[in-house]
Amino acid sequence: MQQTKAGRPRHRLTKSEQMARVRSRNTEAEFILRRALWRHGLRYRLHVKLPGSPDLAFVRAKVAVFVDGCFWHACPGHYRAPVQNADFWRHKIQQNIARDRRVDGELATLGWIVVRVWEHELRGDLEGAVRIISDAIGRYGGD
Repeated sequence: MQQTKAGRPRHRLTKSEQMARVRSRNTEAEFILRRALWRHGLRYRLHVKLPGSPDLAFVRAKVAVFVDGCFWHACPGHYRAPVQNADFWRHKIQQNIARDRRVDGELATLGWIVVRVWEHELRGDLEGAVRIISDAIGRYGGD
């Protein structure tokens, strides 16, 4: 068993404890993207009340940005289905994907452009992600 710096034994986290620590807002991937957008002079809003609660929004340009985690949204290149409790996870991920599609449609109906960025893209090609968002903003004349 591992020990903490203070020498106390560290217990293994249960799956429930692990999942409770997963953040849905202000994730590392979101911070990476937000810093890059700010460096490029792109100013955004957080916590805009729109369908699906986008991670970032460029209100005047009507561009909603979602940072999708590879596990939670079944990235084609990185998703590995869990072996334990497989039926539960298959259903959960399918629901997430269906919700993403529904939200994309609702935002499009409201006149918004939806940009979805995979978490791994921010580590591999951050400038490419910024360029995609910048291009989407440019279609409406900027924010």
